[in-house]
Amino acid sequence: MTENNQVLVIMPTYNEADNIETMTARLLSVLPQASLLVVDDGSPDGTGEIADCLAAADQRVQVLHRSVKAGLATAYVTGFKWGLERNFDVLVEMDADGSHQPEELPRLLAALEEADMVKGSRWTRGGTVVDWTKRRQWLSRGANIWIQVVMDLPIHDSTGGYNLYRAGFLRTIDLDDIAVTGYAFQIDMTRRVIEAGGVVREVPIEFQERLAGQSKMDTGIMVEALQQTVVWGAQKRAAQLKDLLAKAYDQVRPLTEKIVAQAARGCRLPDK
Repeated sequence: MTENNQVLVIMPTYNEADNIETMTARLLSVLPQASLLVVDDGSPDGTGEIADCLAAADQRVQVLHRSVKAGLATAYVTGFKWGLERNFDVLVEMDADGSHQPEELPRLLAALEEADMVKGSRWTRGGTVVDWTKRRQWLSRGANIWIQVVMDLPIHDSTGGYNLYRAGFLRTIDLDDIAVTGYAFQIDMTRRVIEAGGVVREVPIEFQERLAGQSKMDTGIMVEALQQTVVWGAQKRAAQLKDLLAKAYDQVRPLTEKIVAQAARGCRLPDK
């Protein structure tokens, strides 16, 4: 995208006091024309207060405070609506923990020239992860293969959270219809863009382990994602079966109508 496009980076935070200053500095250094929206869920470690100080010192930084930890999905939806209301051209999802490197953002923005959504991908060709155990890598790869098979979703890293959207296309998505709360949100948004006819492009990134603090991933988040992929997959297969039956009916309907009409006239059916 060109420098004339308004770019809003949305960064949800919960207990990221050790990372927020560094991430903000890196982002605005790499992309000085961008704006940053921090959506803080009442972090007890003072993340919100640090973000307020950053906003006071730089007009490119804005902060939204939420009183409770309401989940990643609602944080991003809140950020999307905030950005769309202010007519930003590009909206970016970025983790505050350092796993998504701001230095890769210019490449991702360039890819958005020919797409409606760009995913920074760990598992497409050229993507890498740093400081992950083999077990963790295979769990993530396995989850994404599961999603490809169950949901028939042609994406290597559906669970990845480093995502960019054209604002114009994002306006076609019913954000109020999103019901998931955790990381299943990333899968949900990817499938919604594809089902709406959007172009999704994966760009390889180097995904790093968080700089500091504790991961927010837990069993409940993983269970929600697993359950939702089954539901979404079943819905898609049902829709595909319905389309197949409708096409089959359209093919046999002319013959059926002819047979019925001949029978009604008492005519002998022609030999095959």
